[in-house]
Amino acid sequence: MVTLPMASGVHLSRLIKIADGLAVALAVSLPWSTSATSILLVLWLIALIPTLAWSDMRRELTTAVGGLPVLLFLLGAVGMMWADVSWHERLGGLDGFVRLLLIPLLMAQFRRSDGGRRVFIGFLIACVGVLIASVIVTIWPNLGSGTGGNVGVPVKSYILQSAEFTICAAVLLDLAVAKARQRLWTTSAALAVLALAFLGDIFFITTGRTALVIIPVLAVLYGVRHSGWKGVFGAVALLLVAAGVMWSASPYFRERVTSTITETERYEQGNDITSAGLRLDFWSKSIGFIKSAPLFGHGTGSIADQFRRAAAGQPGVRGAISANPHNQTFAVGIQLGFLGMAVLWAMWICQAIFFWRNGWLAWIGLVVVTTNVIGSLFNSFIFDFTEGWLYVIGVGVAAGMMQRPPVVAQREGDAAAAAAAGA
Repeated sequence: MVTLPMASGVHLSRLIKIADGLAVALAVSLPWSTSATSILLVLWLIALIPTLAWSDMRRELTTAVGGLPVLLFLLGAVGMMWADVSWHERLGGLDGFVRLLLIPLLMAQFRRSDGGRRVFIGFLIACVGVLIASVIVTIWPNLGSGTGGNVGVPVKSYILQSAEFTICAAVLLDLAVAKARQRLWTTSAALAVLALAFLGDIFFITTGRTALVIIPVLAVLYGVRHSGWKGVFGAVALLLVAAGVMWSASPYFRERVTSTITETERYEQGNDITSAGLRLDFWSKSIGFIKSAPLFGHGTGSIADQFRRAAAGQPGVRGAISANPHNQTFAVGIQLGFLGMAVLWAMWICQAIFFWRNGWLAWIGLVVVTTNVIGSLFNSFIFDFTEGWLYVIGVGVAAGMMQRPPVVAQREGDAAAAAAAGA
């Protein structure tokens, strides 16, 4: 393997270990600190890049999973050329695309590394910490009012917290079922209890409404993946029972569901500024922006400018200005038109197909991609900092690990389940 001179021999081995350790630290920091994540990303890249050969990168770039994210970034870079905004805004718009470049880097790293499971375990442990903190600040609110006035959210946002907890619960329940089939009842029970704790926080403490859409989709996917159409019917029946129980047992859950209808009615009747009303307004305007430049869009960094022009002289919610249409497809379409949207959806579809197979790693990848796709219907998840990095790291690490020898991957899966039970 051809590498840089500074990364030869013993130095190469040390840099590989350092890069693996920094990837774990990166996963641990993700639910907690934006600043720590940013610093660790730089350190991780400094350690990783000298250990990679061009052949490593070429191999990943020629796959759909690794190549399409880079293509979408390149379209974003080219899109700066026709944007009718300042270069500051153009570069700011490109920032959301840059993180996609790291998917093939992570794939190359964890195709060769045995440290991928530690990345996922580190993320799980960090989320357990957030779960404990969420319960603490709910019981003793005087210890912290939550972020943005949201009780039960110790760090960052309730949307992100619910998405993280949903991913953890989905993966843990899959591992619990796998261990039950092996008659490892203690491990299975521990995994299931932890998964239910994550779901309990979502339904009883702080609910991101996006998660309420993601969870049923994941349940149906799990049913299809394991039992075909029978699994779909089973998943739907289970969801109906669970929804009935939650509706009866959790007034907070009922309020979060019904508030969407109330907010929409207030927007339609009085032009009130509500969360649901803002999204409806942003989506309506976004469709108009895309229609006015359908093929190539208005250029990278043009979202805020388009909203400024549309909001001029408008009262109430219709006068709101945003650099985020709260929909990933629209966020790409406004800037890059149908061409950009086609590449975005091709990327998601190819990744979902790649992960549509048996095994714990494939399920992690499918859960991460599905969470990103469904979440991106209501938010710009790829362009949002933590949600975007969660997607990039999850897809990159899982895809890289899946291309390792099957025996090694299975051994790591057993170790991951045991470690998760101990967490």
